Amino acid sequence: MFRAASTTFLAALALLAAPIMAAEWRYTDGAGKTVVLPDPPQRIIAHSTVAAALIPYGIRPVGILRDGPPSLDRSLDGVDISGIPIVSRGWFEIDAEAVLNLDPDLIITEYSLAEGVYQGGTHEDAIARRLETIAPIVGVPRSNSIAGLLEDYRVFAQGLGADMDRPDLTADKARLESAVTDLQATLATKPGLTVMAVSPSSQSLSIALPDLFGELHDLRQWGIDLLSPPSSSGTSYLTLSWESAQDYQADIILLDDRWAQPAIDVFAAHPLGDRFIAIQAGQVGNWPAEWIRSYAVYANEIEGLTALIARSNPDLVDESR
Repeated sequence: MFRAASTTFLAALALLAAPIMAAEWRYTDGAGKTVVLPDPPQRIIAHSTVAAALIPYGIRPVGILRDGPPSLDRSLDGVDISGIPIVSRGWFEIDAEAVLNLDPDLIITEYSLAEGVYQGGTHEDAIARRLETIAPIVGVPRSNSIAGLLEDYRVFAQGLGADMDRPDLTADKARLESAVTDLQATLATKPGLTVMAVSPSSQSLSIALPDLFGELHDLRQWGIDLLSPPSSSGTSYLTLSWESAQDYQADIILLDDRWAQPAIDVFAAHPLGDRFIAIQAGQVGNWPAEWIRSYAVYANEIEGLTALIARSNPDLVDESR
């Protein structure tokens, strides 16, 4: 009888302990660092890309680390961050005192697998040591696929307690899947179409290496023939003078849209800007370089690209030879 009672007591104790153990929050980040908290974090300070990913899931940070002014930090475009303090406006401008005053449970940034660094300046030794006395820092791994990164964030948000059954979230994910299907169907009607992603400056033109940018890697996986120029290791572009860059032509040019000055204006202002046949034909679109962090935004960009492809001549390069 004592044995039965003892067994019953232990079972009851286990049931009481189960919710406590289940409340523990554990995460291993992109650098392999594991952070364990007694409960899922409620007060989060997030890098702008992380905030852009989590806010659609209903997870609002208590503070945001930006990489610069809004014109240079596109990830939060259209995201409601009203009432959320900005505690950094650049990699070397983190206000540690403001971070301390917000009393965070966790600081979340991204960890670049290619570069091996935490984003937002949180990897700098002096500021990292200061921040880590306030709260642990974790970095969501930034891989070479935006589609994969969005899935990682979906799982991450679920671990933070997000309601994954909300109809709008389901609709956004389905919209992206539909957009990709439409893109592939449109590509099938444009055999031979070539695309080039570039970032221009007044002195040079940088042609992106597709496999080193998440959204360009995805586009290649979905069937777009993206120009991949030769380049030395340690860089994600082939940077050329405007004169030399004319040797690289594509039916469509996608322009880096991260900067305050529209890239098309850089082309218009340069004497050699109209030497590219895609520019001449108006077969030009946006390249949302590295800043997309939600299914809805990704779907919108893919839909816009599909419309551009649908109206484009896939034989511009061949006809110019």
